Amino acid sequence: MNAPLPLAKEPGGDCAPVLKERGQREVFCGLTGIIWLHRKMQDAFFLVVGSRTCAHLMQSAAGVMIFAEPRFATAIMEERDLAGLADANDELDRIVEQLLARRPDIKTLFLVGSCPSEVIKLDLAKAAQRLGGKHAPQVRVLNYSGSGIETTFTQGEDACLASLVPEMPALPEDAPANLLIVGSLPDIVEDQFLRLFDQLGIANVGSLPERAVSQLPGIGNNTRYLLAQPFLGDTAQALEGRGAQRIEALFPFGVEGTTDWLQAAAEAFGIDSAHVASILSPFQERARKAIAHQRERLEGRSIFFMPDSQLEVPLARFLANELGMVLTEVGTPYLHHNHLARELAAMPAGVQLSEGQDVDKQLDRVRETKPDLTVCGLGLANPLETEGLPTKWAIELVFSPIHGFDQAGDLAELFARPLRRRDVLRV
Repeated sequence: MNAPLPLAKEPGGDCAPVLKERGQREVFCGLTGIIWLHRKMQDAFFLVVGSRTCAHLMQSAAGVMIFAEPRFATAIMEERDLAGLADANDELDRIVEQLLARRPDIKTLFLVGSCPSEVIKLDLAKAAQRLGGKHAPQVRVLNYSGSGIETTFTQGEDACLASLVPEMPALPEDAPANLLIVGSLPDIVEDQFLRLFDQLGIANVGSLPERAVSQLPGIGNNTRYLLAQPFLGDTAQALEGRGAQRIEALFPFGVEGTTDWLQAAAEAFGIDSAHVASILSPFQERARKAIAHQRERLEGRSIFFMPDSQLEVPLARFLANELGMVLTEVGTPYLHHNHLARELAAMPAGVQLSEGQDVDKQLDRVRETKPDLTVCGLGLANPLETEGLPTKWAIELVFSPIHGFDQAGDLAELFARPLRRRDVLRV
């Protein structure tokens, strides 16, 4: 079997010195996370307290059709609210009353802060406490910030999940060990992982978030957790504050990452390594064959990651190690050295990392190096395309099922597609 990946060098030790970038940013705000979270948590509702701009962003990002009824909405703050001429708390209470009367299926209501609500210092934590007391036990009311003033868009999920941790029931000291998969995954991917853990012999597995937020898994000193997403720093800290212990592993992208992720969990639960190898082998082989279809197009091609989602480092590791791509620069909004330790150790030598964003300087480096593919936000993609530089939308990597063995070929295809399109257009 493939042994767990050893840390052969200090994390990032063979990488070029990390560039610290501080300047103008080009990212979506944390409200965007609601688009995938509301699909995952089927008994929850997200009420954004914000402006009409917030509402337009949510509607555009979701692409919601007029006959659909999503599990999110915006309590729009008007000029009177912003000017202090109306009591915003009274207005919020009225809207919540109307919402819960219309949607009795709601079990958890998230009040989501935005730039406007934070600018006028509207205390949504107190509002959540007040409304939660009023509507308990039928409805749990929580709050978190989705403001984009100082955050990148995936941090909306981090803030949301961190707000759920205090609500998780405490397990007794003598409770059997349990495993948590932490991070929102598409249902089909989560089901695949749960089946694999069951085959490995790890039966007591829960997810954060669960599809029914009213049935959160328990947590205690015998809880071990695996991060499925690299952008969950606050959530991880909250879990550890309640006694859970993180299992260090690569993130489950591609064969290498998924194998290490599952093996690390099996080792933590004392599962026999020969049994693990026998279970994972057919999945590894099928995934390698799926990846091989794209390797010819991607091998030797250069790629530049603009900082956007915090997925950049594990995706770069996958592209370099399994598809032979050349990493021109790997930018990420925040570089969490502890959570990315194994990823950084697995990166090719000499890779240039950058943390934070100064969009003008980074665009200058893109134009100088002329990579075959640039992964960036929507606002930068069209200008680069007009200059003849193929791009990949970073946000598509967050919305798409890309974790695990069965999605490895699809993940490779997401990067091959823009290069194939370029080749066709050139002909």
